[in-house]
Amino acid sequence: MFDWGQVPSLESTPGIAGGAWVFKGTRVPVRALIANLSHASVEQFCEHYPNVTREQAEQVLQYMSESLIEDIRDIPEGRQA
Repeated sequence: MFDWGQVPSLESTPGIAGGAWVFKGTRVPVRALIANLSHASVEQFCEHYPNVTREQAEQVLQYMSESLIEDIRDIPEGRQA
């Protein structure tokens, strides 16, 4: 599970997008980035959501990558996730 509060480019505000984590200063939920990556590049995502900068999107992806690597390191040797 990700702690989105660790990502400076995201915010969660009650009353905005139902309190979901969104890109700061927008109503674009972080889940939109994740859903779009299966069929679109970061550039295409940012073209579709022009209020989200490439830097914001990359910050989210970097955080996700680092978190997943940490989770994998925490799995005891010889045991699969």
